[in-house]
Amino acid sequence: MVSNELQLEYYQALLKKRTEYEGIFYVGVKTTGVFCRPTCPARKPKFENCEFYETAQQALLASFRPCKRCKPLSHPNSVSEVVKKLVEAVEEHPEKRWKDKDFQDLSIDSSTARRQFKKRFGMTFVEYARARRMGIAMKQIRSGSMVLDAQLTTGYESSSGFRDAFSRIMGTSPALSQSNQVLKAAWIDTKLGPMIGISDEEALYLLEFVDRRGLELEVERLREKTKAAIIPGSTMPLCKIEEELRFYFNGESLEFHTPLHMIGSPFQRSVWEELQKIPSGETRSYTEVAESIGKPSAVRAVARANGYNQLAVVVPCHRVIRVNGDLAGYGGGIARKKWLIDHEKKMMERKQ
Repeated sequence: MVSNELQLEYYQALLKKRTEYEGIFYVGVKTTGVFCRPTCPARKPKFENCEFYETAQQALLASFRPCKRCKPLSHPNSVSEVVKKLVEAVEEHPEKRWKDKDFQDLSIDSSTARRQFKKRFGMTFVEYARARRMGIAMKQIRSGSMVLDAQLTTGYESSSGFRDAFSRIMGTSPALSQSNQVLKAAWIDTKLGPMIGISDEEALYLLEFVDRRGLELEVERLREKTKAAIIPGSTMPLCKIEEELRFYFNGESLEFHTPLHMIGSPFQRSVWEELQKIPSGETRSYTEVAESIGKPSAVRAVARANGYNQLAVVVPCHRVIRVNGDLAGYGGGIARKKWLIDHEKKMMERKQ
């Protein structure tokens, strides 16, 4: 059973539709007989009509049926059929410049497409399609194709329009792109809500929950430090981390072997490397981490480095707490931090 204190916390999260509580709890509504996820858009029940559960299975066993609006048995923010259909259409004809008639031919409302892509990818469908065209152009230019050839095969009749679109998305002009790096970004669904992964063909650069405060600033900082264009796509590291996260959240494995590329000062990297040494199911205080790296007086600096970690879960900053046992801050939300710590402890106990 969920404690009274947690019930009050969960109810406030329900009222505010706080996304960081996705996967942390489910609420059964006595008056309707349904159970929902924390971000359900339906009218909120009174506190006395709520029962809180840590898993969907518990809610089902308590005779509640899944809500048809928030679909608690599916991934949070899972891909809609509209998004699936449009992504497939772009892959079939990536050079296409979409017009209203193209949406009508697919029986899709253009404003719906815009809204759902904005929610899913942080960009409108038109921006997504344009980014895909630019990604193809980048590949052609890097393989030695002339800029004019790339311009024509990606559907741009105006060279100035091509340069402007290329620069907006890639952060550089076509003429300068030979030396520019390209990073791919992918959406990864998890039990605790969607994450975004960014990598090149060799290693993972960023892994964060999409609702993390300051994520846009993190991505922009990554773009500036790497001098790279960031476009939608898939790479070996992104496929590998998606698989490893699935094993992790399903309770099948606590190990991560995806190659990492950590960008930071020597001090920050020493902190992140120390975090990776904390055994699963255990925690360390900021003071203990500072002592472990030979900087016992740098407790605050360790806390800042912890906060700058851009590889959530894999570099386990969630395992660092205050000396008094308080969980302290976490970019993905305290509720997620607690869930991750408890999840790892349970898995380690099952191994023993």
